[in-house]
Amino acid sequence: MGTKEYFKGKKRIIVKIGSAALHHEATGRLNLGKVERLVRELCDIRNRGLDVCLVSSGAIAVGRKVIGLEERPSDISTKQACAAVGQARLMMTYQKMFSEYHQTAAQILMTKGTMLDNVARKNAQNTFEELFRMGIIPVVNENDTISTYEMQFGDNDTLSALVASLVGADLLILLSDIDGLFTDDPHQNPDARLIEMVDELDGEIEAMAKGSTGSDVGTGGMEAKLTAARIATLSGADMVIANGEDVGVLHRIFEGNFVGTVFRAHYDEDFYIADFIEKSIG
Repeated sequence: MGTKEYFKGKKRIIVKIGSAALHHEATGRLNLGKVERLVRELCDIRNRGLDVCLVSSGAIAVGRKVIGLEERPSDISTKQACAAVGQARLMMTYQKMFSEYHQTAAQILMTKGTMLDNVARKNAQNTFEELFRMGIIPVVNENDTISTYEMQFGDNDTLSALVASLVGADLLILLSDIDGLFTDDPHQNPDARLIEMVDELDGEIEAMAKGSTGSDVGTGGMEAKLTAARIATLSGADMVIANGEDVGVLHRIFEGNFVGTVFRAHYDEDFYIADFIEKSIG
């Protein structure tokens, strides 16, 4: 995908990584080597002079291991307790690793209410702007310890798009466990084709996300990502879905030599985040 010039002028980048990508599959514990590589990539983006923000899942999974729970909890209160423990542990890890590359990270926890309330939304926006001005890298997660919406932000795909809209980012990168958007499930259909560029989110593209199974392969799990794409592109940001198995894909995106799906921005001045949340996310 020869897109080096396409991404050359980007100034503010949001990167989202999911919980599964940060943990060893066999044990459920943090993959420290991968976290370190991710942090190094983000610091290098910052060293290019770009504003960069990380939207990171993983607090509940980290907290569950610290507490000693073998199975993922199903009740909200236990999830919130795990998040309270895990968020502190996860942020401590990020702070330590970012400091090793001479960068400072800040924690921002958001809820659905942050985006719906005008005052809270403006306060969050002001905080982001000041952090970017200071050259600090915000690390964002949903505030699972107080949030009672069981939605919630779709493994943070939607949250990352809302952040991109809130801060006026011009690029959102979703690090997934698949190369991008396919015409069909590539595990089931050998003829499934990767769609490299989406100029517009029309009915044909959206139909590929229907019947999602919650998996990130093929059409499964793509509905939340296409919701994120709609928020990001209408807000004026391009969005990329790329495979986060190798987080080195981040610098390859800026080199224009990567495998993935690019959703082109289609800024709509009438797009309003709170209305979209109420109508589409619920």
